[in-house]
Amino acid sequence: MKNNKAWLYLLPSVLFLGFFLVYPLADVFVYSLEEGYNSASQSFFGVGLYNFGYVLHDPYFLQAVKNTLILVGITVPLSTCLALVISLGLCSVAALRKLFQTVYFLPYVTNTLAVGLVFMILFKKTPYTDGLVNLILSLFGISPIDFISGPYWAKMLVLCLYTIWVVLPFKILILTSALASVKKDYYNAARVDGTSRPRVFFKITLPMISPNIFYLVITGFIGAFKAYSDAVALFGTDLNASEMNTIVGYIYDMLYGNSGGYPSYASAAAIILFLIVLTITVINLLVSKKHVHY
Repeated sequence: MKNNKAWLYLLPSVLFLGFFLVYPLADVFVYSLEEGYNSASQSFFGVGLYNFGYVLHDPYFLQAVKNTLILVGITVPLSTCLALVISLGLCSVAALRKLFQTVYFLPYVTNTLAVGLVFMILFKKTPYTDGLVNLILSLFGISPIDFISGPYWAKMLVLCLYTIWVVLPFKILILTSALASVKKDYYNAARVDGTSRPRVFFKITLPMISPNIFYLVITGFIGAFKAYSDAVALFGTDLNASEMNTIVGYIYDMLYGNSGGYPSYASAAAIILFLIVLTITVINLLVSKKHVHY
């Protein structure tokens, strides 16, 4: 009887997860195996792995994977380390901590497209102006660079800076709270023993906040792999033309973009993205067993 009551209480959550999580995943997997799927007639001519082969050989998808991996590899560690440094600074200035926390958190509650527009204005080179960033670079004798429509590395640099700027406030908030929760007794004992500050950081602070850092790394990887609106805010909707598309952008294009109407290809790309994220998450979980202290 008690088990029946428990299942009754869980029923709304089970139905919600089943309808919005399990069913879509199963549906995407089925779509990914349907070869030659026609959206108009809702028909297909075979079942197999052709869609995966097509996606893995599509230059646009390979470019999207390259962009996404570069974005993940640069922004996740840099933003986490930068957030940790800023959080340590905030904790050392107790009097103005709340004010600085509010200032640093403002970009997180600002619309991402609005922030992207500001970044585009700062970096974009037009016939009328070279942009504020180029004006600053000219002071050091560097020629103007078209960061929005120019070289690939310049566009990737802007995208990485934008992504770091957007995710930094949330990480600062989490790490500041984590640092504030470390028991002062550990620091007092280290001070009595005459332990140096670097040793206190690596032997006390870092292990105590390692679960929070691990959480930020995992969510950072997942969030960076899902990047799409960041690129759109900077380079517009035709990301293939600018060579700045991401995996999620490729999936969207296959569904609704100029080359849209191919849910089977989009589903195959989504499954590949899922496997990539799953693999990296598992690796992080294995690494965390040795370096994360709960």
